Amino acid sequence: MVSQPEGSRDGRPRFTAPCLLAGETRTTSADVTGLLRGGAVAWVSVEVPENITTPEGVEFRPHLFGATSFDGSLATTFKRAVTNVVCDNTMAAGLAERGQQVKIKHSKYSKLRLDEARDALSIVYAVADDFAQQVKRLCETTVTDRQWAAFLDELVPMPIDRGRSWTLAETKRESLNRLWRHDDRVAPWSGSGWGVLQAVNTHTHHEQTVRGACRAERNLLRAVTGGGVDDLDRETLHTLEKVLGRPVLAFVA
Repeated sequence: MVSQPEGSRDGRPRFTAPCLLAGETRTTSADVTGLLRGGAVAWVSVEVPENITTPEGVEFRPHLFGATSFDGSLATTFKRAVTNVVCDNTMAAGLAERGQQVKIKHSKYSKLRLDEARDALSIVYAVADDFAQQVKRLCETTVTDRQWAAFLDELVPMPIDRGRSWTLAETKRESLNRLWRHDDRVAPWSGSGWGVLQAVNTHTHHEQTVRGACRAERNLLRAVTGGGVDDLDRETLHTLEKVLGRPVLAFVA
């Protein structure tokens, strides 16, 4: 476990996962832990032992992520998330709702709220059924070639004047089109709402330009802290709903 015992001489905050799992009777896999930002951020992932595959062929694994910082830059955060196994993408556990994340500011009273975090997040197994239902709904949502083109126009509009912005937009659209039509991580679900979500999420994780960190660390930091992953998926679905002119999932503000 990447942590220091409470009251340790180096003054680093205590960070453990077992307190979250106290009282849980279902089996989880061994915790996976690590450090980011040169040791400034510690994280832990508690997972189910096996991947889950939906009837639509989507294989995923639910997590309970936790992260804290040794320099006060990050509130202690517990969040539910899902790893999409085919592309190793982190996705929002609750695409249609908020409340998948709990943040606890650093203070001497922080540990008193860990039970609240456990109750709010409902632990790992509660993710699976909800996410599988969302996958089913999205796979049943038809997206035609014309609607996909309209989605790209909304997501990545082309500037009027040619220049750097035009080139960047064209490159992103070409990347998304290639993922949608030819990439095994996305193409099996092209023509559906799930394919749209997959294309944008996969592009962000694996093809979007990364600055100031290696791609693997950037992706992991986004996963354990939220870092825009949840908003990315929800904004993608919001744009798709705008194009389709109807709700796909019921959003809760």
